[in-house]
Amino acid sequence: MESIIILIFVIGYLSITLEHPLRLDKTVPALIMASLIWACLAIGFTHGWFDVINTEDQAFNFLSGGEQAMEGFENTLLHHLGKTAEILIFLIGAMTIVEIIDLHRGFEILKEAVKTRSKTKLLWIIGGLAFVLSAIIDNLTATIVLITLLRKLIYKREDRIWFAAMTVIAANAGGAWSPIGDVTTTMLWIAKKVSAAGLIEFVVIPSIVCFALPFLIASYLPAFKGNVEVEEIPDNKYEKLLSSRTMLFLGLGMIVSVPIFKTLTHLPPYMGMMLALGVVWLVSEYVHPEEDFTRERRHLYSAHKALARIEISSILFFLGILMAVGGLESLVYGVAKNGDPVGTLRYLAEVMQSVIPNEDVVVILLGVASAIIDNVPLVAASMGMYEMPIDSVLWHFIAYSAGTGGSMLIIGSAAGVAAMGMERIDFIWYLKKITWLAFIGFIAGAGVFLFIERVLFHHV
Repeated sequence: MESIIILIFVIGYLSITLEHPLRLDKTVPALIMASLIWACLAIGFTHGWFDVINTEDQAFNFLSGGEQAMEGFENTLLHHLGKTAEILIFLIGAMTIVEIIDLHRGFEILKEAVKTRSKTKLLWIIGGLAFVLSAIIDNLTATIVLITLLRKLIYKREDRIWFAAMTVIAANAGGAWSPIGDVTTTMLWIAKKVSAAGLIEFVVIPSIVCFALPFLIASYLPAFKGNVEVEEIPDNKYEKLLSSRTMLFLGLGMIVSVPIFKTLTHLPPYMGMMLALGVVWLVSEYVHPEEDFTRERRHLYSAHKALARIEISSILFFLGILMAVGGLESLVYGVAKNGDPVGTLRYLAEVMQSVIPNEDVVVILLGVASAIIDNVPLVAASMGMYEMPIDSVLWHFIAYSAGTGGSMLIIGSAAGVAAMGMERIDFIWYLKKITWLAFIGFIAGAGVFLFIERVLFHHV
């Protein structure tokens, strides 16, 4: 049965990657894969064929544990659903705020601020914004904001997907050196594995290299040569409104307030995003976008319309892929060195550690693996594998590798999945055109990190 569960994951994953040849929306295999994995887990568990394990390393056996074990299984499922729901609620909140800003034509102000039509200059402007914004508001939200801006600047989708794909690289690199820039760095920060100052001090330079080198190479590619074609806009279709500036600064300001809210309250980020959405929604109900604004036209600028414009299929794809990985993580597949049972992903990490004794190589491979499997359980597994003091080289390197390694595949990071959903980026296209750039940036940044830590400072 363990083999069947892993086979379901492999087939589902392949179906997602072959979305275009199969002419099948990636959401379909993601949802089916998650449901079948948990169904097999439930059947196998109740028949005593294998155990399940929760995130606190408690293993449950139905034959010996009975009702208590069944309760443990149900709580494990609820835990993974809860963690997935946190991301989904955060994503819905961020996307709705961005859509409300867009309805009030707030991005026209940003569009006017970007004067250049040169593709090369625009590449660096968007990349720089993604790198900085992702460190402040996190890589996922930064990607959503910037792809929405790109839609205003570049109307040809064939050109725009190149910029969107490069935005993913910059956003993931920018999120890796900030304690609130990526879910994995936040995990390490909350668990007191890294400090904010230590993370910034040792990871920011490798992150800059990881971002800048692919962008430097991309500047010489044909896709970023010449000028952006300007769309013929009829009859002031996108003219600014009275509320454009208000909603732009309020929306972005409330998004920026999310990490501040988290720091002050120690509540998960989705709670701050719910507050941010509530405030933006409240103001949007009373603001007057036009001079002669009537109640009959209010629906054109309402949050209800913004919610209707959200890519629900992207939200459901997140649900499917994260729940599938959660199921894989919950399956007891072997035992750790100390004899305790461990989940599939933790077992894989243990095997890598035993085969490759060099920790730096293991962490680099963990970064590569995070492009294939969600980086959250991989980082969680590494946190359970190693006993190192706060701000050790290992934790900084894990933060860098897990944060930036996901750029190598379009479904390897939350930012990538958001870009894939918003722009319908093909997995194979990204693999052919962008993966090699992301890999060069990742390896170069890793090399710079090891040079600084191991050679210059002789840290161990």
